[in-house]
Amino acid sequence: MDNPFSKLGELKRMRDQAMKIQKELQAEIVNVDSHGVQIVITGDQKIQSISTNGKSDNDIMEAINEAVKKSQEVAARKLSTMQGGLSGLLGGQ
Repeated sequence: MDNPFSKLGELKRMRDQAMKIQKELQAEIVNVDSHGVQIVITGDQKIQSISTNGKSDNDIMEAINEAVKKSQEVAARKLSTMQGGLSGLLGGQ
């Protein structure tokens, strides 16, 4: 019978890794210049600044969507480093 506590060490390691990745994402800066709108956003999707230069609301929304997409790509790359450990913990799925 499996010991339910046997994987606690692995869970703690993964939690620590997730917290490290979260801090790295907070420090990651993504700059986007789209349709004349400049956006600075972090890897954890916090907008730092927006410069609209008098652009329309539609241009601003498109630039924000592009910035969010790029920050999601950064997060996906960082989180993919955890995938191997998680699938092993869940039984190799």
